[in-house]
Amino acid sequence: MSFNLVLVHPQIPNNTGAIGRLCVNAGASLHLIKPIAFDIDEKAVRRAGLDYWDKLDLHVWESIDDFFEHNTISYNAYFATTKTDKPYFEADFKDGDFIFFGSETAGIPEDVLNKYKSQNITIPMTKDGRSLNLAISTGIILYDAIRQNYATFKED
Repeated sequence: MSFNLVLVHPQIPNNTGAIGRLCVNAGASLHLIKPIAFDIDEKAVRRAGLDYWDKLDLHVWESIDDFFEHNTISYNAYFATTKTDKPYFEADFKDGDFIFFGSETAGIPEDVLNKYKSQNITIPMTKDGRSLNLAISTGIILYDAIRQNYATFKED
């Protein structure tokens, strides 16, 4: 079993490093969509990723259009955003799904969210919260996807 985490225009190297480490431990692939606000060889990425970075199934795309040209996206994807009321735990994750996360400051581009509106999901928060750290958000949603498919996950 394998999921695909897609980071659209990531900006903070420590988050990306931590997400890379998460992917290795969860057996997920990581897709980074340029522009990326840092060099992925940067020390902060490697430090947050520890010694996992070389084990990571990493895919770097030149643009969001490049990603969509090379990956068939239909009902096999979810888009994490604060701009919906549908909680992530109502999503029916399946092996191979793509789970999109936007940049730390801008989120997923509005046109992408609108195109896949029925697949937008969110992490419920109190009225006092605006957003969660990107690395924490990816962990919450990825591990719920694993929970939903745990019988297959244990076999891998």
